[in-house]
Amino acid sequence: MAIKYLSRDVLAGFDKYKYCSVDTSPVSNYVMHPFWNWLVQFYPMWIAPNVLTFAGFLLLVLQFFIFTFYDSYFYASDDTHPEYSPLPNWIWLFAACCMFWAHQLDGTDGKQARRTNTSSPLGELFDHGLDSWATLFMPIGMYSVFSRGSDYSIGPERMFVLLISVMIMFVASHWEKYNTGILYLPWGYDVSQLGMTLIYLATYFGGYKVWKFTVPAIGMTPGELFEMIMQFSVWGFGLPMCCWNVYVSYRDKTGKNLSFYESLRPLLPAILEFSLFTIWANSSSYNILNRHPRLFYVAMGTIFSNIACRCIVNGMSNTRCQAFNWLLIPLFAIVLGVLTIHLGVLELYLLFAYCIFVTAAHIHYGISVVKELSEHLNIYVFSVERPIADAPEKH
Repeated sequence: MAIKYLSRDVLAGFDKYKYCSVDTSPVSNYVMHPFWNWLVQFYPMWIAPNVLTFAGFLLLVLQFFIFTFYDSYFYASDDTHPEYSPLPNWIWLFAACCMFWAHQLDGTDGKQARRTNTSSPLGELFDHGLDSWATLFMPIGMYSVFSRGSDYSIGPERMFVLLISVMIMFVASHWEKYNTGILYLPWGYDVSQLGMTLIYLATYFGGYKVWKFTVPAIGMTPGELFEMIMQFSVWGFGLPMCCWNVYVSYRDKTGKNLSFYESLRPLLPAILEFSLFTIWANSSSYNILNRHPRLFYVAMGTIFSNIACRCIVNGMSNTRCQAFNWLLIPLFAIVLGVLTIHLGVLELYLLFAYCIFVTAAHIHYGISVVKELSEHLNIYVFSVERPIADAPEKH
């Protein structure tokens, strides 16, 4: 018997769902949307919006695997570790192209949906669900640019904290929507992706050593400056705006006006996840984060995506958000072992097994949810055509 992830209440909630968003970003409104309105005219009408969404995501995945093959430990751009060869220069141009087109495809899928009259809750869920996983792939691509272990970048611990900040910003946006009913699109979305594209291009033309300097006046390296800008965009701008919008919805009684605990439920699984990974990183006898940072980041980012996807489902269907994600149970057991037993190299095997497990579970969840919702809405996922309704039975 196939596992069903969407209850009747959730499916009924999707039937009533109406998309509502607010985008006040100048870059989005005056630069990107006019460009996307022009670009989408060149798409054939037979291309389904979800094809664009998935193609953009696959570009980020392809970029990730190439970086993993050539720079597994983030040392390729670090001159203090000559045992690791620098990345071939073509990779930077390829990464720039992947980032650019992933951004454009993600920005035009909704416009293609309106052109082809195929807008649906499934398209939004598909888009934002894949975006939640992209919060892993995009930042760690930048880490290959600035590298680790040198005087011109940040260590794996600070990159770990930066990843958590990016993911917190993502889930906070959907926590905001869960409480207000409105998706306030972050200003940093377009700016960050355009900025990363330009960084890859600059690295292609100038080489990775172009970032090996200290910025005058502020005494920071480009890697540290990138970290500071990203952290400020989250903690100094994005999160305060989320909290303000939720506060206004309570003040004006325009949102759900849930109790304090109920309003925070969407954040609880992510907070628990980040706490467990932080305890593991700080308590590891094997120094797991420094020895295998990429694997550690992938495990954390994948389970975060699953948590975020479930939050998005509850927000769109107007159902109660889960306060705990069962994929955290093995993580809790591993952390308990780290705290009580000297696991040594066994930590690596457990991390590798856990990473495979959560990736498989998350992919199964994603495929199943998309299939269940497409069947419920009677639409195809990757086609603009609609299924032919079953003929009524004759009696």
